[in-house]
Amino acid sequence: MGMNKRKGGLVFSTDQGRMCPGCRQPVDQCECASAKRPEGDGVVRVSRETKGRKGKGVTLVTGIPMDDKALKAYAKELKAKCGTGGTVKDGVVEIQGDQRDILVPLLEQKGWTVKRAGG
Repeated sequence: MGMNKRKGGLVFSTDQGRMCPGCRQPVDQCECASAKRPEGDGVVRVSRETKGRKGKGVTLVTGIPMDDKALKAYAKELKAKCGTGGTVKDGVVEIQGDQRDILVPLLEQKGWTVKRAGG
C-alpha cells in the first residue's frame, strides 16, 4: 500500500507560496477569513483597553470595512500618524497607547461613522 496521506491538502506551493487549508487558495486570496468576519453595523468603534497588558493601554479600532490586506496597509498608516506601534488581530486594529484623539478625526475623514466606545 502507499503512504498514508495527511488530511487538509496543500499547505505550501512553490508557485503560490502559503496556501489556506480551508479554501485551498493562496493565503493572499483566501476566501475563509473574509467570509468569517461579521459585517457589523457600519460603525467604526474606537476604544481603549488595558486588560492583560501590564497596565499599558492600547487603542482598539473595530468595524473598519476593509479586507485583511487593505486593513493591514491602513493600520500601518494609522501607526505612522500616531508615531507608535500596533498590530492587526482578527480584523481589529490595535495601536499602542491612548490614541483616540488622533484616530477619531482620521477615521471620520474616510467618511465612516465613528463612535468612541468603552473607557
